[in-house]
Amino acid sequence: MSVFMDLNLRPTAERSTLQSLLDTAAHLGYSAVAINYVFEPTSKKKQEIPKPTPTSELFDKLPTVQGRSRPIRVLNRLTIVASDASHFRPSAPEFRSFDLLAIHPTSEKLFHAACMTFDVDIICVTVTEKLPFFFKRAPVSGAVERGLVFELCYVPAIRDSTTRRYTIANAVCLLESCKGRNVILSSGAEKPLELRGPYDIANLGLLFGLSEGDAKEAVSSTCRSAVLHGVHTLQVSADTRAPASCCQKPGRPPAAPSTPRDCAQAPPTRPAQTPPTSRKSPIPGQRLQTNLQPREPDPPPQ
Repeated sequence: MSVFMDLNLRPTAERSTLQSLLDTAAHLGYSAVAINYVFEPTSKKKQEIPKPTPTSELFDKLPTVQGRSRPIRVLNRLTIVASDASHFRPSAPEFRSFDLLAIHPTSEKLFHAACMTFDVDIICVTVTEKLPFFFKRAPVSGAVERGLVFELCYVPAIRDSTTRRYTIANAVCLLESCKGRNVILSSGAEKPLELRGPYDIANLGLLFGLSEGDAKEAVSSTCRSAVLHGVHTLQVSADTRAPASCCQKPGRPPAAPSTPRDCAQAPPTRPAQTPPTSRKSPIPGQRLQTNLQPREPDPPPQ
């Protein structure tokens, strides 16, 4: 049975609305959701990165997933709307408070940097307006090789007919470059009525140009890959802060000290052994020397 996820639920000021949004997601069959905190820095003044609110303070009780016997899983996600390369600070300690890190580039230069160099988990694609650039296959393929995913939100297509045209056009443009790989479909919902079931979203993916298998993976296994990528990134960043030995790699436990390969130590050299003495074979054409005396000749007869 597939595990469905919606990695983009917008937090609201009213706790009751957010609780209803979570209850609706669990009723529709989503096993995990992500509360998306959007951060849009400006070049005029420095702004503080928002901190996620603990789940125990947002929800009184986590609802049980429809068809399963366990409660829904709630993750925290940060999305940075970047219009300049300086807006993304990879060494910011506030990033470690989030399970997922996403970036929404607004220019072709930033999109290329996000695909090739930025340490993020999700790259958001604009769906509310016409794209200011075209997707090139080289950066998109680079992002796929790095394990990043591209996100398309479907709620703007529900709210307005104009944004519906932009959503479909931008989605088709993206899928022509990535061939349906590493694409997730999220809601971006703020109200319970804006949520749709996972199978309805898979059918919407067919309209975007996804195959039947890729459309189902866009709300299940590809979302799971993004979550695992975020977990791995947090582990690696935590390991790099700790002092590592000369042969320890970030993100991996140190090797056992009993092995001779620790810290590039060479195995002990064997003592030189003298070869056993052996008799030399005679040289061809040379007679062996013996200790026997030569025989005297007999005297001549008289």
